[in-house]
Amino acid sequence: MRLNHPTREELIQNFDAELESVCSGGGLRSETGLDMETDEALWAIARAYPEVSDELVEAARQAFAGQLDGSNTVRHREELARQLEEMRRIRDGE
Repeated sequence: MRLNHPTREELIQNFDAELESVCSGGGLRSETGLDMETDEALWAIARAYPEVSDELVEAARQAFAGQLDGSNTVRHREELARQLEEMRRIRDGE
């Protein structure tokens, strides 16, 4: 179990290792520091193996880029805020 967040360099190494693993029929490790979007894209590759398309690999790379630049987190927070607002409206009868 990790006690601290991985560095950017560790994230890149972890992503590269996980991508290589799923592209060659292996599985994913836990506690890599990769976010849900990146993990989901890697799982899509694992499920598609041995028919791994360039599109799936590119989708995983884009998901990981979103983790590194923070855009995945921004989208996740916006979605949570939207859901909370919807719940508030339902609660208040709006």
